[in-house]
Amino acid sequence: MTGLVLAALAPANAQAAPVAVAEVCEVALGSVTAAGAHRSTNVVATTPPTVRDRQLAGVYKPGLIRLSARQTQEPSPGGAERYGYVVAGDALYWSVYLTDVNGQLVEPPNLRRVGGGWSRFKALEVSEYQAPYPGKLHRKAAYALRDDGVLFRWTIDNGTWRAAGSYAGYAAVKSMALIAKTPTYDTFLANTHGGALYTIRIPDDTAKPVVTPVRTRTWQGFETLAATGCGRNSTLLLGIDKDTGAAYLYAVGHANGLSTLIQSRGKVPGTFTDPVYFRWVPIPEFDVANGD
Repeated sequence: MTGLVLAALAPANAQAAPVAVAEVCEVALGSVTAAGAHRSTNVVATTPPTVRDRQLAGVYKPGLIRLSARQTQEPSPGGAERYGYVVAGDALYWSVYLTDVNGQLVEPPNLRRVGGGWSRFKALEVSEYQAPYPGKLHRKAAYALRDDGVLFRWTIDNGTWRAAGSYAGYAAVKSMALIAKTPTYDTFLANTHGGALYTIRIPDDTAKPVVTPVRTRTWQGFETLAATGCGRNSTLLLGIDKDTGAAYLYAVGHANGLSTLIQSRGKVPGTFTDPVYFRWVPIPEFDVANGD
C-alpha cells in the first residue's frame, strides 16, 4: 500500500513498522440496538479515528434479532434496499426492507424463514465473491460458529442453503471477521479467549481450514471484530470491547502469520454496547476483501 502512514499506536505485541493506506478507509459498522433499531456507524481511519453515525428507528421488535450476518445496502429508486441473513430465536431468516432517500424506513422488514436449529450458534457470517466485470465467477458461502466450538459451512444458491462441511476445535474463538474472499477460499481473522489472534483460511472444497497464528496475546478483550478491505491487500480492523463499551481501530497488513503488520489507529469516539454487530456492505462486486 502507498500513501498515508498510519500512527504506531499498537497493542502490546503488535509490530511497530508503519502501515500505509492509499486513501482514508472506513469500517461501515452496523448494529441492532436493544430497541430493535438498525444503526450505521462509519468508523473513519483519520488521526485520531472519527465516526459518522446514523440510526433507523424501529426496524425490528426489541430483542428479536440475536445474530446478524453482513447486510447489503443496494440503491433503488427513491432510496435503498437493505437485506441479509439474521437469526431470531431458534430460526434463521432472510431480512429485507426499503428506505427512502433520507435513510428512513419505508415499510417494516420482510422476514423469510430459512430454517431452524440456530439457538446454539454464537456467530454468523456470509461471504459472497463476484469476479470483477466482465468475469462471471460467483460463489456464496455462509459460516456459523456453534457454542461447542464446531464451525459450520454452507453454500448458498438462489437462497437455498446446502451443508458443505463442519470443523471441530474452535471453542476458544470469541469473534471472527472476514478479511479475504477469493475464487478458491475465504479467510477470517479470529481472536480467542486466551488472547491469541489467528487467521482461519477455509478452502472452497473438502479440505480442512488452515489456522495460522498472527499474535499470541493481548487480543482477548474484544467480543466483536469487524473488518473491511483497505488499499490493495490490507485490512482495516475494528475491535469492540462490550464490557467497557470501547472500540479500537487497527490497520492490518496482508496476512503473513506472526510477521503480519498491525498498527493501532487508537480508540474510537463513542460507546459501543449494542447487543448485535455486523458490517454494512455494497453489492459484492464492490466489497473487496484481499487481506489474505
